[in-house]
Amino acid sequence: MADKYDCVIIGGGIAGLQAAIQLGRYKRSVLVIDSNDGRSNLCKNYQNILGWPEGISGQTLREAGRQQAKSYGIQFAEERVIQCQKEIEGFSVITNSANYEAATLLFATGVVDRVPPELQQELYPCMGKTVYVCPDCDGYEVNNRRVLVLGSGKAGASLSLTLTYWTNDITYINHDKKEIGPLEDTLMQKGITYKEAAIKKVIAEAEMLKGVILENNEFIYGERGFLAFGGNKVRTELAHELGVELLENQHIIVNPRTKETNVSNVWAAGDIVAHSEQVTVAMGEGLQAAIWIHKRLLELHEK
Repeated sequence: MADKYDCVIIGGGIAGLQAAIQLGRYKRSVLVIDSNDGRSNLCKNYQNILGWPEGISGQTLREAGRQQAKSYGIQFAEERVIQCQKEIEGFSVITNSANYEAATLLFATGVVDRVPPELQQELYPCMGKTVYVCPDCDGYEVNNRRVLVLGSGKAGASLSLTLTYWTNDITYINHDKKEIGPLEDTLMQKGITYKEAAIKKVIAEAEMLKGVILENNEFIYGERGFLAFGGNKVRTELAHELGVELLENQHIIVNPRTKETNVSNVWAAGDIVAHSEQVTVAMGEGLQAAIWIHKRLLELHEK
């Protein structure tokens, strides 16, 4: 017989962990299922979080969060969920090796940034240190620095223009050579150097970006980098299969107050929700969802 929980949280990143901690403090039985390959695994330094002026890595936050959650009896499973099904009472959560039952569900499955596989080995060690993906989080880090925008088509061009708020020394390298149309003239007007060329190799040493070598062997120097390849994967397939409503960009629509989706007893929090993709927002949403999950569990218990 499958193990039964008050709540199964799918995704053990920042939103999922914060929800787990709060539900643990409500003395709820909770299982967090985490595939261990989310955004927070990669970021070496979040620098815009209250109380961490020198920054804190995603791995450190995750490990501290897991230990904190475990102190309240929260259980963890490092697996990948392959399907969720609505049952007469609650939900069935199916992984490759087990089947769990839950009265409520919280999806905190996050977003995966598209980074060309041939560039990942050099770029991943720099993430959050000298290479970034979010200008709202880390635009400040390129203030008056020489920055390379490594991207594709209009996504990279738009990010390059956004970064002119912090620096006027920007080179945009359109790795996939996708059409950018009139944006090319706009880049020129803003003084942004534009290169339509594939990146042959990223040059980095000890988490420090040094530059890139293009397909014609030209070396482009850069102190900092931003990635904007577009086509990020929003992990909402499992929720959508349950009937959860999505926007055109595949993000989940939730009740602004409770974070519950259009499907009763199913919540969502973190980067998969339609909002600013920020660690502190994910924390807040995870906690807010947990409060309303607890309220619902009280109602279900009374029936």
